Formats: sequence, C-alpha cells, structure tokens
Amino acid sequence: MPGSWTISVAGRTYGPYSAHQMKAFAAEGRLGRQSLVARMGETNFRKAADEPELSHIFSPPPPREGAVAQSLRRDNHGGAFGRNDTQPQSGERTHIVIIADMKSGSIARLEEEIATFGPACPILPQVWLLASDTSLTNVRNHLVQQLGKLDMLFVIDATNDKAAWFNFGPELDARIRKIWRTETKLRAAS
Repeated sequence: MPGSWTISVAGRTYGPYSAHQMKAFAAEGRLGRQSLVARMGETNFRKAADEPELSHIFSPPPPREGAVAQSLRRDNHGGAFGRNDTQPQSGERTHIVIIADMKSGSIARLEEEIATFGPACPILPQVWLLASDTSLTNVRNHLVQQLGKLDMLFVIDATNDKAAWFNFGPELDARIRKIWRTETKLRAAS
C-alpha cells in the first residue's frame, strides 16, 4: 500500500497518513469501509472500501475449513414484540445487527458509537454485527443521536428476536410491526 492518504470527517480533512497508519486505523475501528479518503494531494474523496489500495484491509477473514452455519435463534421465543429496556443477564452477550441508511454525511461517527457497545465488525456497507451486553433499545437510542434528518436506522437483536428502528415513517412502521407480529405468532403456533 504505497503512498499517503487524507481522511475527511464531517467536512474536515485529516492527514496525511501512511498506508501503515491507515491499516492500523482500520484495525482499531477508527477507519471504516464508508470512511471518506483521498490520496495525498487529491480533493476527490472516495469510500475507503472503494479504493483499490485500501479495500483489502476491510475484507473479512476467509472462512475456516469445516466452518458451519450457526442458528442465531434460541429455542425459546417467549419474548413479546416491541421495546424492552431490560439489560441482558449478567455476562450474557446479545448479537445485534445494525443497518443504517446514511444520507446526511459521514458514517464515521456512527461507526465510532457502535464500537463503544462492544466488539463489532462491518459485514456489508452500512451493516454491522455487534456483540454487546447493552439492551437493544439503549443501542438504538444512542445511535439515533448520530443521525441526521434523512438518515434511517434498523437494529435487530438476533439473540432475543426483537427489533427497533428510526425514521421509517408511519406507513412502513405499521408494515414492519405487522410482519414481525405475524412471524412471532407463526413460530409460537408451530
């Protein structure tokens, strides 16, 4: 990864940084796939994952030989749909999927906030997997503070079969609730 790079965050430019520093920033979670970068001297910023010399630092590790898919669902589906402000039991981590549609600026602040809740990794552009002992509602409420008026957020607690969202509008909100409740009823009946 030859060369040096600048990073744009909230309209401010930082750097230059060496390729080694950029790799270290990515490992620390300070540089994400969606972070805006440019080669030193350029003014055209691009997503870091779209830059050929940097994209490989964000690639997930290759699957281990003999790896198998695991169910993210528990056998007990007694929980009701909706918000639950209770914390997971002591020492119990929940697996949370965070999906963002960011239209109003840099995603770096959101990535930084996600990292405060526990181990997290990007799995797709603007999609993260998080292991946390913080409740779904608390995660959603903290992340919403990093969003603009046009940004949307959908957060799924895969461990407890719950979801929370922000800025979807009343029609889509009603459709999501209807689908989620139908699925819960179907599982309970089987």
